[in-house]
Amino acid sequence: MTERGIPGFITSHRSSNIDSLVVRVKNGLKSSKYKPVDYVQLQAITEAKKLESVNILLKIKKTEHAAKINKEQMLLKQHKRVWWTEHKRLHENRQKLESELQTFYDEGSECFLDLWDLRYKLSRDLDEFQANTVQPIWQLREDLRYRLLEMQTNRECPEYEFSPDAVVEEVEFVKKQQKVILEKLHFERVALEQELEEFTHDALICSSKDRTALMHEIPPQLLALECPYPDLKASVFAEFEKLADGYWLKVQEIDQELKDISSTFQWNKEDLWIYQVVINQYPKPMQGRRTLYLDMLQKLLPHKSREDLVAHERAWDHYHFTRNQWRTLMLNWIEARKAFLLKAVMTLAEACTSHETEIMLANNRRKQQEICADLREKVLQWRMQQEEAARLEATIAARRKEEQEEKEKLQKEKESLQRAQDKEKVKKYWAEKQRKWQEQEARDLLRLMEFKKLMAEQVIKDKERLLLLQNLILLE
Repeated sequence: MTERGIPGFITSHRSSNIDSLVVRVKNGLKSSKYKPVDYVQLQAITEAKKLESVNILLKIKKTEHAAKINKEQMLLKQHKRVWWTEHKRLHENRQKLESELQTFYDEGSECFLDLWDLRYKLSRDLDEFQANTVQPIWQLREDLRYRLLEMQTNRECPEYEFSPDAVVEEVEFVKKQQKVILEKLHFERVALEQELEEFTHDALICSSKDRTALMHEIPPQLLALECPYPDLKASVFAEFEKLADGYWLKVQEIDQELKDISSTFQWNKEDLWIYQVVINQYPKPMQGRRTLYLDMLQKLLPHKSREDLVAHERAWDHYHFTRNQWRTLMLNWIEARKAFLLKAVMTLAEACTSHETEIMLANNRRKQQEICADLREKVLQWRMQQEEAARLEATIAARRKEEQEEKEKLQKEKESLQRAQDKEKVKKYWAEKQRKWQEQEARDLLRLMEFKKLMAEQVIKDKERLLLLQNLILLE
């Protein structure tokens, strides 16, 4: 075996403990430095430690109990603060409603006579109820306080006799009276709750039907609008129906979800009412709101465990969240309906404007065609007048040529007949012929001048009409 194969010596002691280890080896196990164990003393020390730990545990429990009491007192103070705020709010609301009712009654109309009678009857019933329920309790309270004060004052007097049986009998009589009144009030409350429940159920059914009718009813603003295109108006109605159907399906889904959540509530109606009232008493921005209303619910509903309260809280939060979704959906439906109405009104208005523009363009096109036809007729008439003027000018030129030729012929005849004896007849004939030519020429010249004047006036009118037509086209 080589030197490398030899394992090293391993010890659990450190280098700093070598001296103490050597000393113990030198002294041995039976050395006088090691004393025997006193178990009685150890047991006494153990008992003392146990007693001390028990005292500490009692102190801890007392501290926890005191902390619990302080916590309860702090919670109670917070509850009182919330109750006082709620009482103040309800009192202010009551005063406000009473003042509004008083103002409403003071208007003095004949139709308010029945309301006055109902108000008087309710006030009389309230006074009678207070006289039968509240006043006996206050009277018994004052009587007990007086007797207690009298007993404390005459305690040392031997002649004073106090009979507690009469007091107990009086208290029991008031209790029985109050019990009968409370049972009667309970029956009346149950009857009123059933009546209100039936009324609420009928109102909900009617409101559901009304909501369905309102959501699918075409708004009267759309029905009152005029549209020259029936297909466009029908498409707008179809689009509104499509929008209403989409929102109605979402509303039905949320309503079904609310019904499913409500069916999961295993509490009775009174517990549900207490839970809702307590939850609404504590405002949401309040610090420690959940702790406070859970503590109050545990006091008002002792038969419900904290797990039941937390589970119902989750279900109630889900129901409240779904209810808020329903409200948001209805608000979105109102906004979408307003936006659709605005868009539909704008679309139909644009369609009416487009139709009017088309009608105006058609009228303008027809006017332009009439103007063009009139101008074409004027041009044809002007051409015919030009042709007539050219024909007249050609006739006048031919006549003048004929006259010249006739003059030349007569000149030749005159030259050839100079020596004829019939000069006088020739002169008369020439004079008559010349007169006729002059009259014919004068008539032709007058007709030509009138024709040229008529053509000049027609040209001026045509220029003015063309200028007016160009202005109309530029304005369009």
